[in-house]
Amino acid sequence: MSFRILIGAVALSFLLTACGGESADEAAHAHEEGDDHAEAEAEEPRKGEHGGRLLEQDGITVELAIAEEGTPPKYRAWLYRDGTPLAPTTGTVEVRLKRLGNVPENHTLTAQTDGSLMAASIVGEPHSFDVEVIASVGGKDVRWAYPSYEGRTVIDAKIAQEAGIRVAAAAAGTIADEHEVQGLLTPVEGRIAKVSARFPGPVRQLNANVGDQVRAGQTLASIESNLSLTNYAISSPISGVVLARTASVGMVATEATPLFEVADLSSLWVDLHIFGADAQHILPGVPVTVTRMSDGVTAETTLERVLPGTATASQSTVARATIANADGLWRPGSAVKARITVEQQPAALVVPLAALQSFRDWDVVFVRVGDTYEIRPLELGKRDASQVEVRSGLKAGDRVVVEQSYVVKADIEKSGASHEH
Repeated sequence: MSFRILIGAVALSFLLTACGGESADEAAHAHEEGDDHAEAEAEEPRKGEHGGRLLEQDGITVELAIAEEGTPPKYRAWLYRDGTPLAPTTGTVEVRLKRLGNVPENHTLTAQTDGSLMAASIVGEPHSFDVEVIASVGGKDVRWAYPSYEGRTVIDAKIAQEAGIRVAAAAAGTIADEHEVQGLLTPVEGRIAKVSARFPGPVRQLNANVGDQVRAGQTLASIESNLSLTNYAISSPISGVVLARTASVGMVATEATPLFEVADLSSLWVDLHIFGADAQHILPGVPVTVTRMSDGVTAETTLERVLPGTATASQSTVARATIANADGLWRPGSAVKARITVEQQPAALVVPLAALQSFRDWDVVFVRVGDTYEIRPLELGKRDASQVEVRSGLKAGDRVVVEQSYVVKADIEKSGASHEH
């Protein structure tokens, strides 16, 4: 758990306690519907012989359950009069649901040969809704209504803000096939000049030091020729930076010994090391983002070539790109990290990886409607370093918790909203 998440969870717990020791869900129900209703909701419903909730009125009983064994979740019911089981053909049952955001969902149950009634429609997850059951048994109409929530909590907007909970709308995006690699900056071949004496003789004057910016034609040193005993100047053949200087006043310069090394560092090669099968997967022409280790500054470029050989020490393949170095802060010899984007695929819906949490055996996000937060189990697709494709479980525009999702999960687990079958 990160320090920020821990602080957020502690802050939310403290804030909820300060509001009177209740969870946000309990406080909201008590305020909106009264203490009696809150106490009734907390009571466990009576269960029938099939494990379903017993709904009783005027001698008529409907046992209602969500069947999941051997079938996708569907409503199933059994009918009784004065405790005596009835044939399913003696009545009808309809279950009307209101999901978070007042989204309606109706299920009509029909008679089955095993003595029950069952809906043909599937009850999607989460099983969290306000339930209305309408039954007609032997010509008598009865009705029940009750809340059945799971994975849901209420957090006041001010408390959520202080806990750092932030939401964003789920929307279309792009999933990138990316590879994180490391590399080394080197001067571009052909842009380094080694400057030597034209005639042997002692060095009489030096005009440049290591690190100096020099222009093409600028004098670097003065040497006295042993042949003519006159001084002559040696100059830089290119504009660039003095990388090395071996010359010192009084030393005897020869044509064979370079006195200065000057490099044009306005652009640099980035040699990236690629391992294993990635060498066949990564091809020239793909985008590369290079990050400077010292300060996190990035540069966008394109992979130019994958070198044919293998680096002896690391047994890696070298892929090369070029970056601009106008500020001179990219330094030859420095290690860098880079992200190579091999492919980008559009996705109809994506969420940040930070939004994901686990709930039971699901990958979930938390959707906010008003001050209410509720799980959304997801079917996930491809992912990259920052986000993941959502194949089902969300719709575009749903307000998803993208920061401090762990805090919401902790409050839901504390409220103990159950999964009713």
